[in-house]
Amino acid sequence: MRTAQGERHGGDLVVESLAALGATTVFGLPGQHALGAFDALRRSGLDYVGLRVENNAGFAADAFARVTGTVAPLLVSTGPGALMTLAALQESAAASAPVLGIGSQVPTPGLGGGRKGYLHELVDQKASFRDIVKSVHTVRTASQIPSALAAAWASALEAPAGPVWLEIPQDVLLAPTSVPPVTTLPAAPRPLPPRPELMERAARLLGAAERPVILAGGGVVRAGACEELRALAERLDAPVATTFGGKGAFPWDHPLSLRSWLEDRHTTDLLEGADVLLVAGSGLGELSSNYHTFRPRGQVIQIEADLGKLESNHPALGIHADAKPALTALLSEVTPRPESTGAATAAALLARVRQRIAAQDLDLEQQVLGAVREALPDDAASFWDMTILAYWAWSAFDPRAGATHSAQGAGGLGYGLPAALGAAAADRTRRRPVLAVSGDGGAMYSIAELATARQYDLPVTWLIVDDGGYGILREYMTDAFGEATATELARPDFAALAESFGVPAVRTAPDRLRTDLAAALAAPGPSVVVLPARLRMFAPTHLEEPDRPPHQG
Repeated sequence: MRTAQGERHGGDLVVESLAALGATTVFGLPGQHALGAFDALRRSGLDYVGLRVENNAGFAADAFARVTGTVAPLLVSTGPGALMTLAALQESAAASAPVLGIGSQVPTPGLGGGRKGYLHELVDQKASFRDIVKSVHTVRTASQIPSALAAAWASALEAPAGPVWLEIPQDVLLAPTSVPPVTTLPAAPRPLPPRPELMERAARLLGAAERPVILAGGGVVRAGACEELRALAERLDAPVATTFGGKGAFPWDHPLSLRSWLEDRHTTDLLEGADVLLVAGSGLGELSSNYHTFRPRGQVIQIEADLGKLESNHPALGIHADAKPALTALLSEVTPRPESTGAATAAALLARVRQRIAAQDLDLEQQVLGAVREALPDDAASFWDMTILAYWAWSAFDPRAGATHSAQGAGGLGYGLPAALGAAAADRTRRRPVLAVSGDGGAMYSIAELATARQYDLPVTWLIVDDGGYGILREYMTDAFGEATATELARPDFAALAESFGVPAVRTAPDRLRTDLAAALAAPGPSVVVLPARLRMFAPTHLEEPDRPPHQG
């Protein structure tokens, strides 16, 4: 495997191409077949953040892609290393995060099982990725590397954005190359504008509506169309709800804001009763439709970049377009409606939601979530694992000027900490704190990444809500079967374990959480705050409607 010093190899073409495409940071974990790329990475100007588990490296790349809006390279090895990224790439696919997975491969003679017995060999490795990523690319010669990376990069960014996979054999990465150094590499994604006749029809419907309502999804945030959405809502005097993935698309305290109470029947009823409902950047999937109980009675207009999601759950005037050009077109064409009842409708809805929550004896949960909001700087991002406090945050947390992200797209555990590390790596000043939130069950998926946090001195504060098990599953099983099975967990002393990694930690209580969490966020470098607490979920629908599905995770 030894190569001559000073020679350029296939691995150099990989890092040169990434730099030419605009990459600044690479996430990953080395392995035998990928060493040619990692050696070139050492000699490049790209930053590298190495995590301890490939799945966590994928989550870190996912968060980097979300907060920067650009492609995040993920570099891993063959076989087990590649397969370990699948759960993270599934989340990136669900969240439309443009992650560029680059995996090594066995030497070219072994591709497709042509020669057996290679370490980490899979007969058809790329087949494992086809059901998850947008596109799959294979390189067989060094000269193919720049163009293949450019094609993969453009595919990842093209609306709807999402993960892609590219694999390069070990011998191609190691072989000397005479291909000139890569300096420029165009890879602009194709735009996805709306068709004019559809926008004219949508503008007429909205302008004539008596009870227009808007539901904004994650596509609005990803497209950078928040200002267009706000202006359109004000022009129409239309109340706006945001999906869990669309949090931040519309100002939380705006008079027209319905916030994100999508698991509340009052909100579902209001959306159903709109005579024209504009759905922007959402596929109206399970969570966004209150577990498929949503039954619209009026005209639905759906703007969606993912063609497979367009009208997949409800009939609509379907507009296949990116949210920003579509909302911009609507804003220029729609007839302004006089201000009437929009703000009053929103205020009345939120009052009903508050009354229902207040009747459920959930003061502890609201106290904890409120303490987190008070402690977190307004412009700081937060990343939430699949835990009860995160489910509360989906509906009740105001992201303010920051961003709130979770793994609610695919729903896998272990997202919070590695994602927060990826977001922190995107801030090269290392000055803005990032919050990760996990339960004790989810924390055990990514505890090794405390070493990553310490190694790179990333300003991530990890809040671990320790309730002794898989709390939300405990609730589901108790509600459904009368008792829970396999939900109770032995776990470490998280504070002591964090200290063993050289990460400062504190054990707190609900009445001290705001102070302890604020202090941890203000301190440089990583930190851990452990909150022993057993939280409960709010009932998602009217108590007199027991046949409706329970909260799901």
